[in-house]
Amino acid sequence: MPISDRLAQLGSGVFARNDRRKADYARRAADPASGLPPLLDLSLGSTDLQPPPEAIAAMAARLGEPASAAYCLHAATAPLREAVAAWAQRRFGTVVDPETEVLLLVGSQEGTAHLPLAVLNPGDAALLLDPYYPSHMGGLHLASARPRLLRLDAAAAWRPDFEQLSPAEWDELALMVLGFPHNPTATTGEQAWVDAAVEKALRHSVVLAHDNPYVDLALDGTAPALLRNPAWRQCGIEFFSFSKSWCLGGYRLAFAIGAEWLITALRQLKGVVDFNQSLALQAGAIAALEQAPHWPERLCAVYRQRRDAMAAALEAVGWPVPLPSMALYLWLPLPPLAADLDSERFCAALLEASGVALTPGHGFGPGGEGWVRLALVHPQAELEAGAARIGRWLASR
Repeated sequence: MPISDRLAQLGSGVFARNDRRKADYARRAADPASGLPPLLDLSLGSTDLQPPPEAIAAMAARLGEPASAAYCLHAATAPLREAVAAWAQRRFGTVVDPETEVLLLVGSQEGTAHLPLAVLNPGDAALLLDPYYPSHMGGLHLASARPRLLRLDAAAAWRPDFEQLSPAEWDELALMVLGFPHNPTATTGEQAWVDAAVEKALRHSVVLAHDNPYVDLALDGTAPALLRNPAWRQCGIEFFSFSKSWCLGGYRLAFAIGAEWLITALRQLKGVVDFNQSLALQAGAIAALEQAPHWPERLCAVYRQRRDAMAAALEAVGWPVPLPSMALYLWLPLPPLAADLDSERFCAALLEASGVALTPGHGFGPGGEGWVRLALVHPQAELEAGAARIGRWLASR
């Protein structure tokens, strides 16, 4: 049966192969006769830490109400949008109109993947950071857009150099997608970087989309935000998530704040794609914002401890670690003892030999080759045991 050319361009091959390898390894390791250690999956940013009890209690209290089982249209999301607007004023000191400048999303990935369909025509050019988060590229392919990559350099501390493009090349762009704190490099970034992007967007009439699910998870420095720039209404939209800051990833709760015309465009697109989450889930999101505003601070304390311990453990087995400034991940150059492998072959060999699963950097674009991402999503003792497994394999090489 035929499938679209667009589907073939989505580029999930690296991640699909990695997932198949993990599933195959887990199946074999489940047999006691295999002698294989259990799978230690450090490839996904799906935390083992729990959501705030206030959020879960608020959801549970509403689940039995008939309205929570009904379809939820935009008007019914007003209480959550009002809570988001109040959070934005507390968090960034900016006044947001909950009716026209806030939109509930089924996870921020849904928003970043659908935005190009709302603002781009086929053949339009759009700028992505490289490395990039996969849904950013996927959204461009869905919209039949032309990706333009802005290479980030470790030697420059992953700072985006917007002067890589000439004024004429900027004029060709219709959309620019940023995200700081940055996944996968685990770099907090600086407000000046986002401000420079705003200046380019205004000068060259480019829509600026800033993906900011890690805004509360900066371990060093202060996370930048589009909403901190007074010109955000003129050019941009920013995406936030409950997945990372409140550990609600499986509940798919997120929101966008942006210029009225961009929120309207994305809302129109969503109107033919999906409905909103249950009112019970929205009640949990409101409780997270209003009753557990300091939950991310607790998470940061845990992630800082895990970061430091895992970095020390890997250094001890011969794998130099650039210390990240953002929680949840280590972004690691391939170790010297594996210089003969690319990132995917390294991850495949490591998994087969040790049962530790990491994410190949190539899956985040050409700029990710030579790197791997490690998610700090298990307790410290399990992470350190994983580092010991990695060390034994490296020593065997």
